[in-house]
Amino acid sequence: MTFRRLAFNNMRGNWHQYGAFFLSSVFSVMIFYIYAAFIFHPDIINGHIEAGDGVRMGLIACEFIILIFSFLFIWYSTSAFINSRKKEFGLLTLFGMTRGQMKRMVFYENMIVSVVAIGVGIGCGLLFSKLFFMAIGAILRLQRPIPFHISGHALLLTAVGFFALFLFITLLAVFRIRRVEIVDLLKASKEPKRWPLHSKWLVVLTAVCLALCYYMAYTMTMYSFVLFFFPILGTVIVGTYFLFTQASVAILKALQRNKGIYYKRTNLITVSQLVFKMKDNARILFMVSILSAVILTASGTFYVFDQSTKQQMRLNFPQTINVMEKGLHAHRVIDPEWMKEVLRRDGLQIQYEIAIVGVPMVVQEKFRERKFLIVSINDYNDALAKIGQPKLEVEPGHAIQIYPYIAGGGGSTPLEKTVQGSVNGRPIEMIVDREISGTAIGPRFEWSFLMLVSEGKYEETIRSVPDENKIVIYGYEVKHWENMAPTIEKLKAKVPEDEQVNFSSRVEPYIELKQFSSLTLFIGIFVSVLFFIASGSMIYFKLFTEIEGDREQFKALTRIGMTSKEIRRVVTAQIGIIFFVPCIVGIIHTIFSMKSLSNLLAIDVRNYAIVVFVAFLAMQTLYFWTARKTYLRRIMRETV
Repeated sequence: MTFRRLAFNNMRGNWHQYGAFFLSSVFSVMIFYIYAAFIFHPDIINGHIEAGDGVRMGLIACEFIILIFSFLFIWYSTSAFINSRKKEFGLLTLFGMTRGQMKRMVFYENMIVSVVAIGVGIGCGLLFSKLFFMAIGAILRLQRPIPFHISGHALLLTAVGFFALFLFITLLAVFRIRRVEIVDLLKASKEPKRWPLHSKWLVVLTAVCLALCYYMAYTMTMYSFVLFFFPILGTVIVGTYFLFTQASVAILKALQRNKGIYYKRTNLITVSQLVFKMKDNARILFMVSILSAVILTASGTFYVFDQSTKQQMRLNFPQTINVMEKGLHAHRVIDPEWMKEVLRRDGLQIQYEIAIVGVPMVVQEKFRERKFLIVSINDYNDALAKIGQPKLEVEPGHAIQIYPYIAGGGGSTPLEKTVQGSVNGRPIEMIVDREISGTAIGPRFEWSFLMLVSEGKYEETIRSVPDENKIVIYGYEVKHWENMAPTIEKLKAKVPEDEQVNFSSRVEPYIELKQFSSLTLFIGIFVSVLFFIASGSMIYFKLFTEIEGDREQFKALTRIGMTSKEIRRVVTAQIGIIFFVPCIVGIIHTIFSMKSLSNLLAIDVRNYAIVVFVAFLAMQTLYFWTARKTYLRRIMRETV
């Protein structure tokens, strides 16, 4: 028998282990090729597709992420295969196989899997690349679809890149096969395991680190983001590591001391084995937990940005259309009656409209001049009522400053300072009680910073200003505004060139942001799925590296009366804990990261996060049942 034939037979015999690795590798190659096919598409390179350059740069970044992650995943998988075959290597050595021959056999095995995975991955990439192009075209709202194209550069980059990656890792793994005594190899699976130990101080450190990172994440705002980001990252990694290496052992030992739980049905077997399994698998469970948190946080963030785009636009642009005019009834920017007629002709309905008259006020600060618009609190409260916001109150002689942009999560900041400025060349002074982030009228104008004053103060001030110097801000909220881009183009075409800055609409920035967020979600979801498959495969590998020892244990237990039903119950409980504990830990981490995101964006992201969690748990459950079925079949085949 040749070495190639021996390698092929070994692969066929160990297909339960090679299967997950093979499918994960195929998916990595497929995604890499699809992204490369877009990057090297002639229409993208020649600039024939609008926004194509931006998409291309994003996909290039994803290609690097896929390569780095694939390297780590393949390296781990190859190492796990070699470590799980010590007994097999011992037998082959006993039959006279030299270390060089053993290395050659492992090299052939890995390269056969690699070449087949690359071929199948590229084939799947060719099959699904057209669908990918169609989806990208729909998201970018292209006039014509991106034509199907087989790129030689993409094929070459994918094939050569992954072949070099597999070859490099295979050579590293082969050189790790050292000459070990035959008896040590044969006894590798028989060596008694040390009783797992834990440190009480490290368990306390676990609780402190996790509590600290959760507190910082829960209270983080835009202002404290830079200060908290790295401490959160460091404490969550340290806390999660010791959670599995120390706290898990302490928890399971506490269950052993609880006789009511420990001696109930098959819990004695389940918990006793889990004490060793959790300690042995602590590092892999730690990595999967962190990876799950990364997957969920990234997917949740992409999903939140995509689904909350409209809500974000409403926060930053309270009305669909805003116009700022200098002078009462001047209408230098656009005629309101003509604009309403255009909207009616296009089948669009105005829900409400506002018109706020303000007095320009100039404040000379130390290094710059700031412009404010003095507005009546009553007029502003009418605008707040129309967008569903609570009314404000201001004392006579005092003012509230409106900062037009959402910053630091929004909200109100006490100021209590005296502001001195000028109105129409005359000095004016007012006491500003607080500053509020976010406005009820259009934010993108020269006079967008507002000073809200009492009705009496407003009437007194506006009488001293001639009509031609007054500022009027009009706002129009339109139903189904998301699809009115052609109408906005008609309106903007009528606005004089020098008045374009005084015409504002949320439609164009919404379309741009929606395209970006949808594209990011679409591209990112493939990378997230890749990470998810790889994290599940890591657990799968680890399970099957221990299957021989578990089979021997269950054989012994059947001799003393343990039934197949009880074995299934024990195996299901153990595999379930191994699969779902890191998943749950990752979800808990993500809950607090979503709270941070909620603080930063000033929106409630709970519903979006729940959708992501449910999808993740459903995929993890499917992976769990698949692994359980395969594992039980192997266990029960020779046990019962």
